[in-house]
Amino acid sequence: MKDVLISLEGATVGYHGRPLLGGIDLWVREGSFLALVGPNGGGKTTIVRTALGAVPLLAGRLGGRKPLRIGYVPQRDHVDAIWPFRAGEVVLMGRTPLLGPLRRPGSADEEAVHRAMARVHIQHLHDHAYGELSGGQRQRTLIARALAADPELLVLDEPTNGMDPAAELATMDLLRELHDGGGLSILMVSHRLENVANYALTLAFVDQTQGLFRIGSMDEMLRSEALSALYGHHVAVRELEGRRLVYPTGGPLRRGGML
Repeated sequence: MKDVLISLEGATVGYHGRPLLGGIDLWVREGSFLALVGPNGGGKTTIVRTALGAVPLLAGRLGGRKPLRIGYVPQRDHVDAIWPFRAGEVVLMGRTPLLGPLRRPGSADEEAVHRAMARVHIQHLHDHAYGELSGGQRQRTLIARALAADPELLVLDEPTNGMDPAAELATMDLLRELHDGGGLSILMVSHRLENVANYALTLAFVDQTQGLFRIGSMDEMLRSEALSALYGHHVAVRELEGRRLVYPTGGPLRRGGML
């Protein structure tokens, strides 16, 4: 069995001692592509931050590999687009944890920047101003910044939020390329089930208003019966030209639904 990179067992998560969601059992293993899906404010990011040790665990057990090299990609709109930096300088920021307090970036760090930008196909943007890039290009720059530290686990918070359909598809194709061809384990957060249905291997539904945390393989979680019970309306799952389509039928989802 592949090594566990991060695990939560019987976990309760929340802020300032106030529980948000409990009963969480989650394992991220080598080779994983796990997506946490749920409504905005449902607790997905809180679970991830707790698993990464950034938020204290309220109950249960946090385990996994130590030390673990993690590349974190925040939501794109949390990064100021008026940064007065070139794309290559933004990517170089990802090397900061490896530099220590006294060492300045050297040739090895610049080589790591070029490798990371090449992996996400934006090496031609090295000298372009970050603020002049498109949304999709900024996202790739932030992914390259995370890759510059040679992580074992890539963690992304809503990586396609606010993108047009073409850019969204291209970003998800890139993540699959990094996972399948680059050997990266991936943990991502999304509020859009249809965004991950054709990419992730494991899926977790998260909704603190329902007290819900449910995890399983994509095939287990994308059954019409299970989704219909989850949403309270019939949800159809179809395949078209090798892609899964997930959509509600028989009326709108209840308020706060994830589709």
